[in-house]
Amino acid sequence: MPGEALRVGGLTPMTTIDFPGHLAAVVFCQGCPMRCHYCQNPELLPRRNDNRPSWKEILEFLSVRIGLLDGVVFSGGEPTLQRSIAQAVRDIKSMGFLVGLHTAGIYPERFEQLLPLIDWVGLDIKALVEDYPALTGARHSGESAWRSARLLAASGVAHEIRTTLFPAIDNPDYRNRLLEELKTLGEINHKWQTYRHLPQERPVQQVS
Repeated sequence: MPGEALRVGGLTPMTTIDFPGHLAAVVFCQGCPMRCHYCQNPELLPRRNDNRPSWKEILEFLSVRIGLLDGVVFSGGEPTLQRSIAQAVRDIKSMGFLVGLHTAGIYPERFEQLLPLIDWVGLDIKALVEDYPALTGARHSGESAWRSARLLAASGVAHEIRTTLFPAIDNPDYRNRLLEELKTLGEINHKWQTYRHLPQERPVQQVS
């Protein structure tokens, strides 16, 4: 494999819920630039974790699942953080698997390059553009995420855009405003996700 191999944070060998309509494995990619208050996988935030499976080990595992699994989902962390993600997707496609992607859309240029290779995308849209920094701790993350949403809507790739009902945005007025903004993207598939409280969360004021 040319270049740097994908940094893997973990593997779910089989799932029926992460790639709609398909039996799939989930490869968790190490590293994320955001620090969302309700992150479910904080162990994946650092860019490196030397105690996790190598990409070679993942490929060896998947090679004996050909014909048993329909697809492979790249999740995270944030898969598009890594330059090696495109080659990793090609590796999986060459084995005959469908490919799904879970992303927060924070790297729209890399996301745009991946779209022709991807069969399904789960994209997180967390809030209106101006409210992203308060939720993610990352400047300009809202502009990037919404740009990725526009790219996805225009691509025709099967998808689901998801918004977690974090308490700071979970009120009727805010939900309606976000839905109105989503309508400007065109024909999309959107879903509200249930918020799950984590003990280590930092408090966030209500956004407006």
